[in-house]
Amino acid sequence: MPDGTSATGEPLVRIRGAAKRFGALTVFENVDLDVHESEVVVLIGPSGAGKSTLLRCVNGLERLDGGTIDIGGERLGYRESALNRMRRHVGMVFQNFNLFPHMTVLGNVTCAPAKVARRPYREVEEEARGLLDKVGLADKCDVYPSSLSGGQRQRVAIARALAMHPRLMLFDEPTSALDPELVGEVLDVMRALAAEGMTMMIVTHEMRFARRVADRVVLVADGGIAEQGPPETVLDAPRTARARDFLRAVLEH
Repeated sequence: MPDGTSATGEPLVRIRGAAKRFGALTVFENVDLDVHESEVVVLIGPSGAGKSTLLRCVNGLERLDGGTIDIGGERLGYRESALNRMRRHVGMVFQNFNLFPHMTVLGNVTCAPAKVARRPYREVEEEARGLLDKVGLADKCDVYPSSLSGGQRQRVAIARALAMHPRLMLFDEPTSALDPELVGEVLDVMRALAAEGMTMMIVTHEMRFARRVADRVVLVADGGIAEQGPPETVLDAPRTARARDFLRAVLEH
C-alpha cells in the first residue's frame, strides 16, 4: 500500500533500535523501521552498508547485538523452536539460489511444506506444480537444478519460498548473480507478487525496478537509515546530501 499502512495500522515487521556488530565493526545501530501488510519496501545503499545484514536479522540468520524485531506482533527470539515457528511465515530468496542439487525442481518446492509443515504430499505436490506454473516453469518439474539457467533457478527458489504460504517475503539481491539478460524474468515474477499484495523487503541495486515496484525506498548508509520515502522522492528528489551522493555515484556507474 503506497502509504505504508495496513488495515489495523499495526506493522507486520517492527524494528526498533536495531544494532549489529562484527567484532569492532559496527554495521548499523539505532535502526527503526516498520513494514506494513502488502507493502513493498526496497533497501538500497552502497555495498557493505548493512542492507543484507539487516534482512538476515529479520529472518534470524544473524543475531542482533541490540534492539528488537517483532514479526506479526511476536518478538523475534533465537531459540531453534522460535526461529522455526517464525520462518514458517517468512520466505527468503538468496543471491545464489540455495537449491538442493540432489532434488528435482518439484522436490525442491515440495520439501519444506511436506517435511517441515507435514502437509499431505498429494496436496503439496498439486500446489507446487501450480506455483511452478506461476513462475513459468511448469515444464521443469522433473529436471535437476544443474540443468537450469540462473534465472530459472531463482524462479524455482521463489516458488519454493511461496510454498510455505509466507506472510512476508525477503529478497537478498535476487538478481545480482544473474547474467544481465536473465534479470528481467526474475523481476517480472517479483512484480507479479507485488501486484498480488505480497509483503516484501527487497535488497537490490536495480533502481528502475525499485522505482516501479516499491511503495517505499529505504537508503541504508553510514551505519543506519540515511533516508526513506516514496521512490519518487528518494530516487528523484532526495532530501539528504548522503542520498544525493549515492544516487549520483549509481548514475555515473
